[in-house]
Amino acid sequence: MYAVLSSGGKQYRVEAGTELMLERLDGEPGVAGAAVTFDRILLIGDGEDVTIGTPTVAGASVSATVIGEALGPKLVIFKFKQKVKYRRRTGHRQHMTRVRIDAINPTEAKKPATKAKADADEAPAKAAAAARAPHAAQPRAKKAAAPATKAARANPKTAEPKTAAPKAEKPKARRVAKPKATPKAQE
Repeated sequence: MYAVLSSGGKQYRVEAGTELMLERLDGEPGVAGAAVTFDRILLIGDGEDVTIGTPTVAGASVSATVIGEALGPKLVIFKFKQKVKYRRRTGHRQHMTRVRIDAINPTEAKKPATKAKADADEAPAKAAAAARAPHAAQPRAKKAAAPATKAARANPKTAEPKTAAPKAEKPKARRVAKPKATPKAQE
């Protein structure tokens, strides 16, 4: 059995017995031997049976034990600007918490047959509601198309409905090219 949990803005695929480094956990859990429970479980997989949360699996949790605290890898921040002799080198190591996954606690959420049964129970209720309100079950009539031209909107009885006409040719240019100046005859 495996699970995908979310902690510190990252997602981790875990199984029972795995150790992982997480972003530092708030509060007391930084002490070695403390028990931690993760409740933001995004997915639980058990062989062929996979439960996907929307966005989390309701009631699922993963229990873990804190092993200790550690520092993450060194991150170097280097700022540089060309041609002005500007260079700044800084860096840091992120505080991390090491945990060991003890157990994955799935829920009763993975019962698709129960959902189908609930839908079947609702079907007679929907039919009874439609019988009580017959106008709701009938489809609505479509509205007539509004006249497209201004004249048709002013007097809809006299205006003819606009039909799709084939596209006219592209209008010719309004400006006429000026004649080129000719060189004057030499005197």
